Amino acid sequence: MASQELVWATTALLLVYGAAILFFVIRGAMRTTSISDYAIGSIRFSPIVVGLSLAASITSAATFIINPGFIALYGLSGILAFAITMPLAIFVSLTILTKSFRKHGASVKALTMAQWIGKRYNSTGYALLFGFLSLLLITFIVLICVGMTKVLSKALNVEELYVLIGLVIFVFGYMMFGGANSMVYTNTIQAILMFIVAIILLTSGYEHFSQGVHGFLDKLAAIDPLLVQWVNPSSFL
Repeated sequence: MASQELVWATTALLLVYGAAILFFVIRGAMRTTSISDYAIGSIRFSPIVVGLSLAASITSAATFIINPGFIALYGLSGILAFAITMPLAIFVSLTILTKSFRKHGASVKALTMAQWIGKRYNSTGYALLFGFLSLLLITFIVLICVGMTKVLSKALNVEELYVLIGLVIFVFGYMMFGGANSMVYTNTIQAILMFIVAIILLTSGYEHFSQGVHGFLDKLAAIDPLLVQWVNPSSFL
């Protein structure tokens, strides 16, 4: 169980975070004047804010509470999948596709991915297919909810069910109220927090590299030789 000091510290941080989120949600909702603003947001945000929001959306909480588990299980093959191949694919696709994607979306005034696909290929069936595929994203939502619930329940010494209910009500509530404008603000806050946490995590592991990179790899090899191989036969990555 977590110590009383950790419980109080976690509670205080959550209250401060929740208050900040609600402030920006209300601010974002006040800038929402149409269904278009609600679905895709306005264009009055600075590039820095949009960039941070995009970074938070791409990075996701899974980077901190899910992916490290895969890396611990599969070693360098996990690094290859999550830290090299995946970011490279994301950056290349953003660079090549974003401009034309936005241009077509603006020309047809598409509010959803399914609507964009349907108008781009003039196919109602294709639009319905992507609408159905979008519903499958609930599986990723479940993944994040489970991960966050596990972490918060341990830090607060609270039953997982109550943490899950509170988490779902809070997040879904402010998203339903604020829409895309609020999401840009809240994602910006999350991106800043992620950056801080990433620095803390990276610096906290400095001692493991006291003997250099090769020394660290030797430690991994002593645990399991497959951890230091770029191709891990036991990994599904």
